[in-house]
Amino acid sequence: MKAFRLILGLLVVFTTFSCSKSGILQTQEIKINQWKLTVEIADTPETQEKGLMGRESMTEDHGMLFVYDRDSRKSFWMKNTLIPLSIAYIAADGTIREIYDMEPLSTRIVDSRYSVRYALEVNQGAFQRHGIKEGDKVEFIRP
Repeated sequence: MKAFRLILGLLVVFTTFSCSKSGILQTQEIKINQWKLTVEIADTPETQEKGLMGRESMTEDHGMLFVYDRDSRKSFWMKNTLIPLSIAYIAADGTIREIYDMEPLSTRIVDSRYSVRYALEVNQGAFQRHGIKEGDKVEFIRP
């Protein structure tokens, strides 16, 4: 009976973690200066580990926002990520602290110099194309 309960419990946990509504992440609209974009929210260790790996393209007005529970220095790499990206490290108040370009399939680690709460990945060069720079503020538009 204990084994049955353990297996049932593991199935519930597995189903909860593996079914983010058929693999689709929650999205949110954000705005930086005049640029509005839709971001997928990566707020669990599983979604943060996977990130944008395996994707072959992403539209200009989309990205992925990594959300953390506390401020800390972050590290990202592009292993198994097929598209060139730019990353912005963002403070808890929404201020962009740093922006870096990252190359597909690279294992080079891109560390933040500052403690931040968020990281935003977009197509490489999108921040520059939209005039976004360090010091600009991200507005989180609540649904």
